[in-house]
Amino acid sequence: MNPLNSIAGVWIAGGALSIMLALCVNLVLGPAPVAFDLSALLRWAHVVAGIIWVGLLYYFNFVQMPAVAAAVADASGPGPAAIARYVAPRALLWFRWASILTWLAGAAILATQGQLLNSFSLGLLGSGDAGYGLRMGIGAWLGTVLLINVWLVIWPNQKKILGLTQVQGDAELRRAKRVVAKFARINAILSLPMLMFMVAASHGLPF
Repeated sequence: MNPLNSIAGVWIAGGALSIMLALCVNLVLGPAPVAFDLSALLRWAHVVAGIIWVGLLYYFNFVQMPAVAAAVADASGPGPAAIARYVAPRALLWFRWASILTWLAGAAILATQGQLLNSFSLGLLGSGDAGYGLRMGIGAWLGTVLLINVWLVIWPNQKKILGLTQVQGDAELRRAKRVVAKFARINAILSLPMLMFMVAASHGLPF
């Protein structure tokens, strides 16, 4: 099977290549036996899922919504129907499940490091460095707000726009579009400090 011909093939080939390269590097770098590191595996999953989640968030904000607006305004164009029918449902599928995987993997990392309570209490409870807990906690709570917005606000209203749930007239549909646009923008704004503070937990703030 050619991995370039399917999405599953890309995931399998990319994962296999990552594992082979990791094993080769470990063999080159030291005589110590290769050991399974759950925390490193979770961090890898967290980063990959987070890139998909935030990448799609930026796609919706900076590409799809302006493109749909331009398509609606262009009376001689093909209109936005193709995006709504073929692109948006697939993008939203990856978007919402990547958000779950990102959050769960991140929480699991903190738990394996004994930093879950320290982080979610903003360094006030639990063991560990309070400064780390404060910085990571800000990132973790912002990520939690993004997750809640995805599943409890954006997705229910997006289903109305895509025709997956029944709406009571054009007024409700217009409201759903406004809510999705508003909370997509809110999540885009919150994503920037979220990423800053998650990185800053181990590497410091830039200011």
